[in-house]
Amino acid sequence: MSGHNKWSTIKRKKGALDAKRSKMFSKILKEVAVAVRESGPDPDGNPRLRLAIANAKGINMPKDTLTRAISKAADKDAAALTETTYEGYASHGIAIFVEALTDNIQRTVSNVRSIFNKYNGNLGTNGSLSFIFDRKGVFTIPQGTINAEEFEMELIDAGAEDIQLEDGFFTVTTAMEDFGSMMKKLEELKIEPENAQLQRIPKELSKIEVETAKKIMKMVEALEDDDDVQNVYHTMELSEELMEALD
Repeated sequence: MSGHNKWSTIKRKKGALDAKRSKMFSKILKEVAVAVRESGPDPDGNPRLRLAIANAKGINMPKDTLTRAISKAADKDAAALTETTYEGYASHGIAIFVEALTDNIQRTVSNVRSIFNKYNGNLGTNGSLSFIFDRKGVFTIPQGTINAEEFEMELIDAGAEDIQLEDGFFTVTTAMEDFGSMMKKLEELKIEPENAQLQRIPKELSKIEVETAKKIMKMVEALEDDDDVQNVYHTMELSEELMEALD
């Protein structure tokens, strides 16, 4: 199982149990707001909103919370959110890519820079890390009663590049251009993913010793905990030893 999938699994297990659920709600509600501002409140004609709604269901967001968020975002006076990214390095040359949604760019860049500085990282120029990561579609799907062999054949036909089954969940990876066709295939199969999103997958991973890696993960978690940050990606290999230390 690849490193990014391992970390997704850890976050899924933790998120179902601890206070990070409120952060997960916040991230999806921001995604709902951006989707509605872009293409309106009707999910039938708004693929990005459909995806956000599916992800909201995946973390058991109350229906009335989601409905209120869509209505609020449709209000012409609703605050506009800007999508922005930040790129830099943690210690030992570990590349860090941050995606954010914010109503105040100055606040966000100040917070992100502060975290990089606190953990001895260096915030770089946007675009400097684009060659290090590939954008991929990543789907997390509960196995339930799904027949794994038949299901995998269906997904391969829809463009799946990699399919992993662990702890009762499929993690499916596609090329960015096949993301939409995979969503359509899952809709045809009447299967709702717990989570589906475009992620930045590192082309190569760097292995470092556990104690140093734990410090870098504290930096990653500090970035993830910032209210404006949606996603954080890195190039550190998540070894079995490190995974056990993080449990």
